[in-house]
Amino acid sequence: MSLGQPGRSFTAVQTASRLRLRARPPRSIGVFAAVVATVFGLVHAMIWWRLVGSAGLGGATAGVLTAGLVTLYVAVPLAMAGRYLGDRLPGWVGRLGFTWIGLMFYWFALSILAEPLVQAANLLSPSGPWGMAAAAVVATVGGGLSVAALRGARQPAVVRVDVPIAGLDPRLEGFKIVQVSDLHVGPTVDRAFVQGVVDKINAEGADLVALTGDIVDGPISQLGGSVAPLGTIRSRHGTYFVTGNHEYYAGAPAWCAHFGDMGIRVLRNERVAVEHDGASLDVAGIDDPFAMGPGHGPDMARALYGRDRSRPVVLLAHQPVVADEAARHGVTLQLSGHTHGGQLWPFVHFVKLVQPFVAGLHRLADTWVYVSRGTAWWGPPMRLGAPNEITLLTLRPA
Repeated sequence: MSLGQPGRSFTAVQTASRLRLRARPPRSIGVFAAVVATVFGLVHAMIWWRLVGSAGLGGATAGVLTAGLVTLYVAVPLAMAGRYLGDRLPGWVGRLGFTWIGLMFYWFALSILAEPLVQAANLLSPSGPWGMAAAAVVATVGGGLSVAALRGARQPAVVRVDVPIAGLDPRLEGFKIVQVSDLHVGPTVDRAFVQGVVDKINAEGADLVALTGDIVDGPISQLGGSVAPLGTIRSRHGTYFVTGNHEYYAGAPAWCAHFGDMGIRVLRNERVAVEHDGASLDVAGIDDPFAMGPGHGPDMARALYGRDRSRPVVLLAHQPVVADEAARHGVTLQLSGHTHGGQLWPFVHFVKLVQPFVAGLHRLADTWVYVSRGTAWWGPPMRLGAPNEITLLTLRPA
């Protein structure tokens, strides 16, 4: 894995500060829903134009394709509302809607790219079948990318990363932390997937397991059974959890209590000492910047107050955007997720605009920051150019 670029520190601080100002939940769900519906409507209209209108299709073929696009347009908001609709929404509707989001993105992007080419070709040869040709290319290439992305979403591999720590107590050398992030248990990530992840974790013999947020995408009433395997994770010093933004969409207080009942240590702007072979290190955790509700919200100063700076501290923070503050507080290692590594190429380039680091191990001042690409996925069960992972981080002397 890349060790990052120390020269990016100033840019990372600026980016982190800008995003923190914007990291707030929507004030009105109704307005947000209206905007999303409008945007998706325009996207579907563009796809229809490229595959049906511009291609000159008519009759039954055009009718079937149009009806299909309308059905898929309706399936998207239904899938997104699944956490509120509960059992009233058949499981296949959620899976259809989320899977369509991935194919829709590629068809839409290719449709936009194709439009000026078709217009130029029509100027040169107005009688040419350019609309039909463009429709065939867009449908084929977009479908191919989507198939590849569907195949890329699978049980995650274990990614092994050594973290060099200056002045590390020899008794902490080889200390193993397994990080799981962005499981997004919900419509497309079920109990069987979670069990497979737990089996891989338990095979590693970790000293500590960190769950760095966005573990669930729905209420306990729907997903309690699906997350149950997380209660069987085995490690020497236990499992620790911090909230991500999606926990707040799904009812963070209830989930924090539920994870606590499962034997998982929930860290909410606090830290605990871990004793290991006569040596000590601290594990701290903060709420996500998107936290909602009284008493919720990130407070790193509180989490790290009064700590012994002679021993390392591992900070669990869902979003890498807090890395500048972590560096100012002298954090040894920050573990984050949230970015999914971009999940679907080329989204990685957009993530870079709002997060200081997208994936891998990076250095910011004296602080190491590891950003997981995520253990599952959000939305479409697809990954392209950003494979999902379980991360095994091992502390080594610098």
